[in-house]
Amino acid sequence: MTESALISSFDAILSDLDGVVYAGPHAIPGAVESLRRLEPAGVGLGYVTNNASRTPAQVAEHLRELGAPAEDHQVVSSSQAAGELLASLLPPGARVLITGSAALAQEIELAGLTPVHSAADQPVAVVQGFNPEIAWKDLAEASYVVAAGALWVATNTDMSIPQARGIAPGNGTLVAAVAAATGKLPQVAGKPEAPLFHVAAKRLQAERPLVVGDRLDTDILGGNRAGFATAAVLTGVDTPFSILAARTAERPGYLLADLRALFEPYPAIVQNDGGFRCGLATARVLDGTVQISGTEDSLDSWRAACSAWWDATPEAAAPTTPQLEWLGH
Repeated sequence: MTESALISSFDAILSDLDGVVYAGPHAIPGAVESLRRLEPAGVGLGYVTNNASRTPAQVAEHLRELGAPAEDHQVVSSSQAAGELLASLLPPGARVLITGSAALAQEIELAGLTPVHSAADQPVAVVQGFNPEIAWKDLAEASYVVAAGALWVATNTDMSIPQARGIAPGNGTLVAAVAAATGKLPQVAGKPEAPLFHVAAKRLQAERPLVVGDRLDTDILGGNRAGFATAAVLTGVDTPFSILAARTAERPGYLLADLRALFEPYPAIVQNDGGFRCGLATARVLDGTVQISGTEDSLDSWRAACSAWWDATPEAAAPTTPQLEWLGH
């Protein structure tokens, strides 16, 4: 690692999993090797995941099977956050309907609450987390309890999840089904809320962590809300164009191809002559169009374009999609 490598500015990486480290059962190229370089470089590592279908220990075991460094305590999950949130709102031993996995039920039990699986058990709350085995009847049970006025907590509301075969529906789609049936909305325990990131940083005693993720609406938004530096990688859900169009709260500080870029110098982005330069690429905004001198397959082109467009639209409450004009070099 050279002194000017991006990672040299941080004391820890808080990494998402799906779409950053792996997609489905397989590691993303370069990810494992990059994660193994962190400890020798004196950089801490924590995994922050919204996937509530497995326990932190199971997640850590999967990571080790892939060859990645992972101790159980390095994994901070949205199911843990949900357990902590519910325990703060309910009396000890309160019954909570589990709409999710056995791993989620375990975290609820560890939080001092009583997991149940039917509306007939008279739960006072519902916790909903991702489980690929979930069925209509599970969503129906949750709807009955939520409609009756019970507290409703979702581990996360990710609308999609990267899989080896492509992008599949995430927990947010299942939460949306219950919301449509009941007309109610849940409290959200995991990303993009800041506490999950603060817990991870505290475990690592990190003062300058970098949050790395593939999703603007969870990883980057959550990292920004936590007050940490953020980097978007292009190995999962979001693309250079969706990142360019991002609303202000979801804009990352860095744009990376994958985790290997952590160990490379990050190019300076310089403002000059009404535009922005990154490497050999330049970009400027003219009448709502981003003019880019560079090639579409160059990440520096997109970095320059993001800087130019975000400078022109500093307060975007919603995604703003500019026209692009590629001028070549």
